Amino acid sequence: MAIIKSLFIFFLAGLCEIGGGYLVWLWLKEGKPVWYGITGGVILALYGVVATLQTESFGRVYAAYGGIFIAMALIWAWRMDGFKPDRYDIIGTIIALIGVCVIIYSPRQ
Repeated sequence: MAIIKSLFIFFLAGLCEIGGGYLVWLWLKEGKPVWYGITGGVILALYGVVATLQTESFGRVYAAYGGIFIAMALIWAWRMDGFKPDRYDIIGTIIALIGVCVIIYSPRQ
């Protein structure tokens, strides 16, 4: 159950970071209204709070989150922007996710 909770927190943090960043991007790059940027900024700040819900140390959580972010960013780009990941994107993502599991879920004393 702890692993499922941890994965959920990583997923929620990823949604906040990518979603918030995407709203800021739309505001600055695509001329959306300023409230997109403000909302994105608030969501990005929420990302910082959500990440603290993990039980591991800061360095370990943020190192592992990098792998989660890679996977989520590629999925977001594919679904939202029509970007089509190639086999090397997929292989790299799998390697990153294996790294996440080693960093966070390896048994320690």
